[in-house]
Amino acid sequence: MTLSRDLVGEVANALSANGLILRGGFGFGDDEMAPAASSGVPAKSVLLVGQAGAAPWPHFQRWLGQPGRPVANPLDTWSREVIGAVARSCGARAVSPSDRPYLPFQQWAMRAEGLKPSPLGVLMHPQYGLWHAYRGALLFEDEISPPEAHEAIHLCDTCVDKPCLKSCPVDAYSGQGFAHEACLDHVRGPRGEPCRTGGCLDRNACPYGTDYRYPPEVQAFHMAAFARL
Repeated sequence: MTLSRDLVGEVANALSANGLILRGGFGFGDDEMAPAASSGVPAKSVLLVGQAGAAPWPHFQRWLGQPGRPVANPLDTWSREVIGAVARSCGARAVSPSDRPYLPFQQWAMRAEGLKPSPLGVLMHPQYGLWHAYRGALLFEDEISPPEAHEAIHLCDTCVDKPCLKSCPVDAYSGQGFAHEACLDHVRGPRGEPCRTGGCLDRNACPYGTDYRYPPEVQAFHMAAFARL
């Protein structure tokens, strides 16, 4: 059985009520070790769910302002609730990037949208730049008919100056990878105020997708979660 484009459209409409969007999808091959669908059988297809810019932020903030919301990992909890409700409405299984054991979300995203990593590790999108995210995925036991993925223009290949590798005060990103501890020490330290309040300086230096740049309060929220402030 193949899921209709009408169902895919209904899923997209349901997600849009909370500022989320479909980020492509694909079918698993017969020779792949696909994760389980809602019934427990191996999934035949997956639709990725995410955001462009900070569109979900007002919806998340309204949810967070209600009594009894969790202090730890609130955005992850909100994403699970929203995507889980959509999954139940269409017979899918919802999964999250934070699920253990980890699922290959970045590989799925590259396959679904034809994207490649930037020097910072974040996937570069031809429209959104670095200002997008994947919040979950829907696993189906039937095949789907998502839009065909095309290899996107990788904007990093056209960027000569690479300002994303020149703005961090502690050179956290380099050809040797991400200096996690150096970044944390700086963000938590007395000279880390610009990073704590305005987000990663390297990421903000990227010239692409600036119309989708997260507002400072959103970047501060993510930085606080990263540094456990």
